[in-house]
Amino acid sequence: MARLMHRLQQGAFCVTVEIDPPRGAGVAGTLERVRRFGDRVDAVNVADCPMANVRMSPITLAHLLQRDGQVEAIFHLTTRDRNIIGLQAELLGAAGLGVRNILALRGDDPSRGDHPDARGVFEVDTIGLIRLAAALNRGQTVSGTPLEQGTDFAIGCACNPAAADLEAEVSRLEEKVEAGAHFAQTQPVYDPRQVERFQAKLAGRVKIPILYGILPLKSYEFADRLNRTVPGIVIPGWVLDRMRGRDEEEGLRLTAELLREIGPHVHGVHIFPMNSARRVVAVLDLIDELGLRHSVRVGV
Repeated sequence: MARLMHRLQQGAFCVTVEIDPPRGAGVAGTLERVRRFGDRVDAVNVADCPMANVRMSPITLAHLLQRDGQVEAIFHLTTRDRNIIGLQAELLGAAGLGVRNILALRGDDPSRGDHPDARGVFEVDTIGLIRLAAALNRGQTVSGTPLEQGTDFAIGCACNPAAADLEAEVSRLEEKVEAGAHFAQTQPVYDPRQVERFQAKLAGRVKIPILYGILPLKSYEFADRLNRTVPGIVIPGWVLDRMRGRDEEEGLRLTAELLREIGPHVHGVHIFPMNSARRVVAVLDLIDELGLRHSVRVGV
């Protein structure tokens, strides 16, 4: 079992951080950034060609982070670029390299990226991808062909506490869990009431650990752009008002207030630092100041 999943099952407050792979073949800069916080987090997520722009393979970088950065990794795998044969081959390759955490995603549409004429595959949806990984864990391909050796993936999925239709969001999450998901990471949240409403919907229905997204705001303009242009991110009006005329310092104050409210009631957080190691360290310092890593969650 991957260490992250073991800690979640033990009730520890866990912290993960998302990074983008480099645009080229060099990894030295990425490894140097991660070394600034790697010993303070439970795992580092590696995105899969985010925004449909060409980047290094997330599996390759995840392997290098574990080997050279001494930090557990979660690689993103999208259904955008590969058919079911390719998806299973990638998963087996990751397992062979010792990368045992996956986040199953659909992926951004190619029209949004640097190759807008590329064709998306989307042979299966996210639930279909989770089923593929779960089948490999059982020692067979999704078609039922036995494997010489199965896998041992901790399978993650995404969800959104700020979704307009919370019932549909929770129903979809239930399907992901039924397909084989072991944990979830959410879109960024900004209002404790978003988390409270979401957890009320989850009660008695979804029991996997959930890490709630934290994306510190650095300016009003940045917050407004996120709110208007990024699907799934909902920033309440009162938060936008707080950021008006303010800078990153106010954004961190909002993050501290959010962590203070939700920290005792969640399994952990997933930090979206926009590839800034300094921003990761700032959030980790807030988590330490609040003492969240020292308590154990039972029955969250």
